[in-house]
Amino acid sequence: MTIAMQWHDWLGLFGQYLLLSLLSISGAITTVPDMHRYLVAQHGWLTEAQFTSSVAIAQAAPGPNVLFVALMGWNVGLNAGGGIGAGPMAWLLGFFGLLVTMVGIMLPSTTLTYFATRWGHRNRTRREVRAFKQGMAPVVVGLLIATGWVLAGGNQSAGVPAWHLWLLSGVAALVVWRTRIHLLWLLGCGAALGAVGFV
Repeated sequence: MTIAMQWHDWLGLFGQYLLLSLLSISGAITTVPDMHRYLVAQHGWLTEAQFTSSVAIAQAAPGPNVLFVALMGWNVGLNAGGGIGAGPMAWLLGFFGLLVTMVGIMLPSTTLTYFATRWGHRNRTRREVRAFKQGMAPVVVGLLIATGWVLAGGNQSAGVPAWHLWLLSGVAALVVWRTRIHLLWLLGCGAALGAVGFV
């Protein structure tokens, strides 16, 4: 996939990730629906496969949860440079895209978290602080459900009902909610279902 990006596109991408950083309650993964809207639906800078693969690879790899943002930026840069086989310029644009998205997602939230955590720790016994913490729980759950919805919907083929994907997502959510089974077992089951062609 090859895309054309001007300096204002890069600036817009950086600004979008700055905004998403302030909305990333409980981690950057909760902003995946809006990343999908911006990168895939609105601008077409990533394909569905590139988007979902970025999230899946980063979540399966060891390391911080936010690595999927770096992969998305890398893929946007590679697409702007003509693809992975287009030579050194494509690789440089890939690294540039990685930097744009990672600095954008990390800078505001890290700064805000640093100062808010210090203030919240000093005022942890105040009623307002306790109410804010309790009120954020349903927001986080809703954002995670929206993320799951976007990722599950991205794996559908045109004209083919995806009942098995929704069934699998529901069963996995129920298992996580009602049992103490380690998530690696669920990942292993998902890999086995993918190997036999169920997903």
